[in-house]
Amino acid sequence: MLFRSETPPPPGNLRVPEPGGSERPTTAMLKADIDSGATGDKIAAYDPGLSQLGTDDEAAGNAPSHARIALARRTEAASANVRRAARPASLDAWIVLGFSGFIGAIGIVLSAAIWLGH
Repeated sequence: MLFRSETPPPPGNLRVPEPGGSERPTTAMLKADIDSGATGDKIAAYDPGLSQLGTDDEAAGNAPSHARIALARRTEAASANVRRAARPASLDAWIVLGFSGFIGAIGIVLSAAIWLGH
């Protein structure tokens, strides 16, 4: 990571491994897919929540079946290109340095124009 402020505080700094395949997937596996970055929705980091996925369904007496969870895992899975684009490492340091240099150059040009204009 480029700056310390980009590091999330605990427990958000924990890495979640991508769960493997299963004949009977659970909602915890679906959440691990999301937290590991396998869906491409967010960067790979643990996302603490008050209640886990599926808790509301279970409380209502309508727990999701393993087939529905497997369908959700298949449809939420991101392609390799999407996963690569969602990684924070895809923001290379040269982009930040180039942008900073560009802003600095604008400042120098403006300062020189103001100084020479007097």
